[in-house]
Amino acid sequence: MEYIDQKSAPIYEALEYFRKRRVVPFDVPGHKRGRGNPELVELLGSKCVGLDVNSMKPLDNLGHPVSVIRQAEELTAEAFGAAHAFLMVNGTTSSVQSMILSVCKAGDKIILPRNVHKSVINAMVLCGAVPVYLEAKVNPKIGIALGVEVEEVRRVMDANPDAVAIFINNPTYYGVCSNLKKIVEMAHERHMKVLADEAHGTHLYFGENLPLSGIAAGADMAAVSMHKSGGSLTQSSILLCGPGMDAEYVRQIINLTQTTSASYLLLSSLDISRRNLALRGRESFAKVTKMAEYARNEINDIGGFYAYGRDLIDGDSVYDFDVTKLSVYTQGIGLTGIEVYDLLRDEYDIQIEFGDIGNILAYISIGDRIQDIERLVGALEDIKRLYEKDSSDLYCGDFIQPETVLTPREAFYAHKRQVPVIEAAGHICAELVMCYPPGIPILTPGERITDEIIEYILYAKEKGCSVQGTKDPNVQLLNVII
Repeated sequence: MEYIDQKSAPIYEALEYFRKRRVVPFDVPGHKRGRGNPELVELLGSKCVGLDVNSMKPLDNLGHPVSVIRQAEELTAEAFGAAHAFLMVNGTTSSVQSMILSVCKAGDKIILPRNVHKSVINAMVLCGAVPVYLEAKVNPKIGIALGVEVEEVRRVMDANPDAVAIFINNPTYYGVCSNLKKIVEMAHERHMKVLADEAHGTHLYFGENLPLSGIAAGADMAAVSMHKSGGSLTQSSILLCGPGMDAEYVRQIINLTQTTSASYLLLSSLDISRRNLALRGRESFAKVTKMAEYARNEINDIGGFYAYGRDLIDGDSVYDFDVTKLSVYTQGIGLTGIEVYDLLRDEYDIQIEFGDIGNILAYISIGDRIQDIERLVGALEDIKRLYEKDSSDLYCGDFIQPETVLTPREAFYAHKRQVPVIEAAGHICAELVMCYPPGIPILTPGERITDEIIEYILYAKEKGCSVQGTKDPNVQLLNVII
């Protein structure tokens, strides 16, 4: 690719020029630069609402870009080291699903760890792909699923030579990374595509002394949540392609599900954020890493809490660790992660990313300040002093890998009925069940329900986790196959 200037932000610049022209709108959206909805202007501001515009010739079209959006894509590809990049406005859910739909059709096998995001399972419902799960190991102390081991990947690949792709989290929500480069080598030797879920890995492309990014490792596609650690607006994402993908075919796949009314607020935020990372990303993420490591050390000094990091690395199931993830095991003070999560929000006005049975995650990124870190550490110190209790009755929250009986698509569209959760053991689940966040399914369509899984669901509900995905909003009934 010829040199292009990363100081440019073509979508942003086109919007600024458009705004100055004061064009009279006889197109959508119907609020007409906010004049038809003054409450919206009061909430968001006239400049923001005035740039909520429709695709038009000067601003290009996301579904078939030929000018400023295509230029922004080229800049993004160069900044991230990819052969091609797509700007995505349906969230990284859309990016993940576009990756799978680009390489899988009905009946195709895809190899993946079981601790994937719900968007992956839903993609398999849509295209009819057949999951082949890698065995997940769990850290027995903190109860989180680890990365995938190279020999386990080799075993599953050799047992399923007809698989078309392998899907890898890079990193997991908790910060764990697998040996992605070696996995890519093994996959490509067998003519399998490699898909990297980097919903939590934008910074890997710009940070120093961080795990290897998907594209740098040779992955064929990577879904990157720019809105998480990259600074763009919520719901904006990018999809990266390596040289082995047909980019225009991938665009056709994206256009199957992505909106035809792309938000220019989201697009311009991606454009500006890419420029910011390309020019200042290394400096910014060096500060993020320093803050996260400082917080980790301070929290571990409190006692009871365990803020884990590179100490988990074993060269295989934890090949590397993303230290910007401030993951903290809380049961050492006798509280589940979700209980600490609720206390931080309700008593200290601190909103962290999530709490599960055993852990909390505080997301540290380019917008954080050291005084915010100090406030979090102080609150955790206070929580230990005021709320610590005996932990002997707490369940660690081991990751359970259920038996797969049917494909997600077969189960989702099968005839089904609802049964009480407590009576569901032995049945085949016909819907998703998960705690959100993090959105890793406890059950997916096609998996057998066991007493152990039921116990976990009931325990998660009792402790205050947000259990979602079921037809029954109260999660008292489960859809099972007749």
